[in-house]
Amino acid sequence: MNQQRSGQPNGQPAGIPGGPDFPDLPEATVARLPEYLRALHHLAEAGNDTVSSEALAAAAGVNSAKLRKDLSHLGSYGTRGVGYDVALLIEQIEHVLGLTHRRAVALVGVGNLGHALAGYAGFGNRGFRIAALFDADPARVGEPISGLTVRHIDEVAEVVAAEQIAIAVIATPAHAAQDVTDRLVAAGVTSILNFAPCVLVVPDGVDVRKVDLAIELQILSFHEHRKSALTALPPVRGNGRVSLSGEAVAT
Repeated sequence: MNQQRSGQPNGQPAGIPGGPDFPDLPEATVARLPEYLRALHHLAEAGNDTVSSEALAAAAGVNSAKLRKDLSHLGSYGTRGVGYDVALLIEQIEHVLGLTHRRAVALVGVGNLGHALAGYAGFGNRGFRIAALFDADPARVGEPISGLTVRHIDEVAEVVAAEQIAIAVIATPAHAAQDVTDRLVAAGVTSILNFAPCVLVVPDGVDVRKVDLAIELQILSFHEHRKSALTALPPVRGNGRVSLSGEAVAT
């Protein structure tokens, strides 16, 4: 099945070995690629060899035009009347996301959230393995969790080098997160997923993604508040409707 731009060398699609240079993707596209990959793996597990843009878009929760544009950045256009080759598209996306081998990840902070993250089996299916656990609490150090032993944060430089870790997850209290970040960066970590409710200061070349559950709940609270406000609007009067300001609007 042809999913490549015409004229690409050796018939290789963009974004896989042998193809053109690594694609320069918009951040919004990068953020959606994992959703496409998740949907594609489900399709493959269900025995689907091909998928239409409409079906894949629906499974990923986006519109089909946006999906087609995103995949065009990879040199993938599908075949009219057939769709996309599921296995090939998985290969393309995994290459672009750097998931052709399982990446080692360090997890710092093994409280309740850290415990849950350390035991989450889904990381392995997505191309990652928790390779090291750290904490500063002497009561936590030495504790076995999911086949690993919690190490003291003072050992981070040694372990990061030995395990070739470039990605770390911070699940510490806010007051400890910056010090942990400084230690990780000094040890050679260049990508951080931060669950601590604070803003981290990092040097150029270090990427930080923040997951703040309270903020996400506050955003949902806004939507609930808005829905409540809309349902509380005055009823339609006469032959018109009522605007958000409460004034009658002619129809």
